[in-house]
Amino acid sequence: MPYDDSPPSPESASSVSTERRWFARRSGLAVGAAVLAPTALAGWVLVQVTTGAGADDARPPRIVMPAASPTDGTAATPSSAPAEGPAKSPAAAPAKGPLAGKTVVIDPGHNTGNFKHASEIDKKVDIGTNRKECDTTGTTTNSGYMEAEFTLDVSRRLRTALEAKGLKVVLTHQADRPFGPCIDERARIGNEAAADAVVSVHADGVSEGNRGYHIILPAKVKGGAADTAKIVGPSRDLGERIASNFARTTGSAPANYLGGGTGLVVRDDLGGLNLSTQPKVFIECGNMRDSKDAALLTSPEWRQKAAQGIADGIVGFLGG
Repeated sequence: MPYDDSPPSPESASSVSTERRWFARRSGLAVGAAVLAPTALAGWVLVQVTTGAGADDARPPRIVMPAASPTDGTAATPSSAPAEGPAKSPAAAPAKGPLAGKTVVIDPGHNTGNFKHASEIDKKVDIGTNRKECDTTGTTTNSGYMEAEFTLDVSRRLRTALEAKGLKVVLTHQADRPFGPCIDERARIGNEAAADAVVSVHADGVSEGNRGYHIILPAKVKGGAADTAKIVGPSRDLGERIASNFARTTGSAPANYLGGGTGLVVRDDLGGLNLSTQPKVFIECGNMRDSKDAALLTSPEWRQKAAQGIADGIVGFLGG
């Protein structure tokens, strides 16, 4: 789930119950969606209400604005092997050509330590247009595999793939801190790195039967420190490239529960997007609470495909 990056939308006071801390943003999903023919997607604004999927809080996204549909695919049945991290990436050779000197920031959603620091992550931070929780716990599969474990594993694999192309890669964290970072700090890391692209990695946590990936794009917002006018266009380009490559590489289809079948959703309530000054998107790689998607997300082989698909999209966006 976008931590600020994974559940969606309008701001309101968050619950402090234990259940909420474990499954903030993931406890359920009610979607109001318009059914659109692919040729009628352009310019349509889809309003939907959800209660359990999203990035930096547990509220639903305000708006969903579908765009051109990426390639559909049929997900292969994966093994359900436990998570295992890839080997440390080797030193990359100096980049040449269009990728020379470019920087990518990868943001692994949530942190495995967030569950032990509920009071800290519940504190509100300024996202320009509003105030939101510092971070959330993320979700888990029914067997207990944590979203934060998944996002860090995929992010490390993604770093390896990008460094092999000669890109400089910065991770916002590696579970090397007790909790967080907070959503405003995650955005600041990308901004201070002058990143050419920023991707926040997540997995959703909605009900069984809701499947597929989706890319969250920034809406045009302005308020306080938030001003996304300059990044809306390039972020959409980045998101569309990742969506098409992710579908092709993993065999996964766009989400069947939001985005009108396009795999693209626009949100104006995520601090990680609102505060970014660099092209940035979130990717929800699948639904951890659906048994079929969970079988994919818990497979190291599938996670490697997911990382490669995201990497191919980033490289394409950067002109490589």
